[in-house]
Amino acid sequence: MRASTKAALERDPEGSRRVSLLELFFDLVYVVALALISRHLVQNLDWFGVAESAVLLAGVWWVWAITAFLTDLYDPQQVSIQLLTVAVMLGSLLMAATVPHAFGSGGLVFACAYVGIHLGRGLFLVPSLRGQRAQGRAIRIFFWFAISAVPWIVGGLMSGEGVRIALWALAVLIDYLAFSLGYPTPWLGRLPQSQYNVTAAHLAERYQQFFTIALGDAVLITGFAYSGVRAGPAHSGAFLIAFLSTVLLWRIYTHRAGEVLPLAIESVIETRRFFRIAPYTHLMMVTGVVLKASSFELIIAHPLDHSGWAMIALVLGGPALFLIGRSRFEYEVFGRVSPSRLVALGVLGAISPAMTLLPLVAVAACAMLVLAGMAAVDTARSWGRTPEQPAPPA
Repeated sequence: MRASTKAALERDPEGSRRVSLLELFFDLVYVVALALISRHLVQNLDWFGVAESAVLLAGVWWVWAITAFLTDLYDPQQVSIQLLTVAVMLGSLLMAATVPHAFGSGGLVFACAYVGIHLGRGLFLVPSLRGQRAQGRAIRIFFWFAISAVPWIVGGLMSGEGVRIALWALAVLIDYLAFSLGYPTPWLGRLPQSQYNVTAAHLAERYQQFFTIALGDAVLITGFAYSGVRAGPAHSGAFLIAFLSTVLLWRIYTHRAGEVLPLAIESVIETRRFFRIAPYTHLMMVTGVVLKASSFELIIAHPLDHSGWAMIALVLGGPALFLIGRSRFEYEVFGRVSPSRLVALGVLGAISPAMTLLPLVAVAACAMLVLAGMAAVDTARSWGRTPEQPAPPA
C-alpha cells in the first residue's frame, strides 16, 4: 500500500496488472445484485417486469464495467484508489439492496446511489489528475455521467411505473452511447487512442470473473429453490437439469474463446475497438445467464406445471440471448462464428411453439439438450487438434 501522489495515481506501465484482492472483494456485491434481479424478474414475469429487470441489470452492469476499466488504469496499491473502490462498493451494495423496491419506494435511493458513484468518482479524479493528460479522460467521463444523472434522478422522483422505466432507459442509453462514441465532449472532443491503454490480461480476467459471478447466481438460486421444496422425483430432476445447464453455459463460454481472451485483446490492432465491444457482448451473455437463473427457481418449484409463453421465453430466451452474445464474442476473438451457434439458435426458435404442450421440466430439459449438443460439437471439433489461436477481425 502506498500513499497517493498525483504522479503515481495511474498504474506503472511496467508494473503488475494482476487482479487485486480488493477487486475480488468488490465483486462480491454483484452476487447479491444479480440474485435480487433474478428474483425481481421471477416475481414480475410480465412486460413491465422484463423492462424493469433489464434497466436494473444495465445499471448494475455499467457500474461494474466502468469500475473494471478504471481499476485497470489506476494503481490499486494507492490508498486513495482503494478508498475510492470501497466507496463504489458501498454504493453498489446500496443499489443491490434497493433492487426489490427500485420501481416503488426505493427508486430515488437506487438512482442517487448510481449517480453518486459515477459523479463522486469523477469529483475525486478530475482534481487529483490536474496537470496530467489523464485528466481530460476523467473530465469527459464525468461530463456524460452528469448529463445522464438528470433522467436518473427525475425518474427516481416520478411515481408512475412506466414513466420511471422510460426515463431510466433513456439514462442507460445516454451512458452506453457516450461510451461507444468515445465520450465526445465540448472543447475536448473524443477520447484519443492513447487514453485506451488497457491491459489485456487484467481486463480479460475481470470479464471472466464477472461471468463466473453470473454463474454463481445461477448456482445460488438453484440451491435455494431446491432447499425450499419437498423434493420429489420431478423436483430432483429439475434440480439436476438446472445444475447441468449451468455447467454447460460455463463450458460453452470457456471453450477456447473464453480461455484465450487475453491473447485476443493483445492481438487486436486497435485496442479501442475491442474495449468498446467487450462490455456489450458480456452483458448479453450475463443477461442470458440471469434469465436462465430466474427460470431455475420456477422449474424447481413447479416442475410439472404447463408452460405459458412467458415461461417459454424465459427458459429458451436465456440460452438464446447467451448464444447471441457468445457468437459476437467468438467473432471478436477468432474473426468467425461457429455454425453450431447458429444451428442452436435456429433449434431454440423452431421448438418454441411445441413447448406449450410440455411441463416446465421438459422445456428446461430441451434447452439443456440444445446446449449439450453445442458443447459436444465444440469438443469434437477441437479434439486432437492444435488449439486455435486468436485471430480478431482487423
